Amino acid sequence: MAKQLHENICEEHLFSSIFNKHAKDLHNFLYYKFGDLLNPKDKVQEAFIKLWENCAKISPEKAKSFLFTAANNLMLNEVAHRKVVLKHQQTKPKASTNENPEFLMQESEYNDKLQKALSNLTEAQREAFMMNRVEGKRFKEIAEILSISTKAVEKRIYGALTKLRKDIKEL
Repeated sequence: MAKQLHENICEEHLFSSIFNKHAKDLHNFLYYKFGDLLNPKDKVQEAFIKLWENCAKISPEKAKSFLFTAANNLMLNEVAHRKVVLKHQQTKPKASTNENPEFLMQESEYNDKLQKALSNLTEAQREAFMMNRVEGKRFKEIAEILSISTKAVEKRIYGALTKLRKDIKEL
């Protein structure tokens, strides 16, 4: 017997019956075709979401076809996306730079001097200096963290800068 024309998939009982009838078959179809790696359970759910979003446009007789087509397209899109991701993962970044060897050597020497100069600071100076210059914290924040006055933080950072300027002439 033919169904009434006013019935559409937007009615909850009809949508539930379509879900119960086709969800397992749809999952099996996707699993057999694409395997478990692309997460067929998610694609089944997404296909039913698409069906619900378009429920007024789709007749109950065409629901199964819509679901299988939508789910298949979702999986194909996922495959294409993963191919793009894989391609970009395999491309290696350019190892060469536009800097000349002399610049690279000077940069390395400067870095060594900086590290040596930082190691010559007292622990209190280095701690306050790094919190200010590397982490971007304000004097007041540093004072709260270290449980000291703002003036003490200023003194530590000023002392660190003075020592660094003396140890590294280029600074």
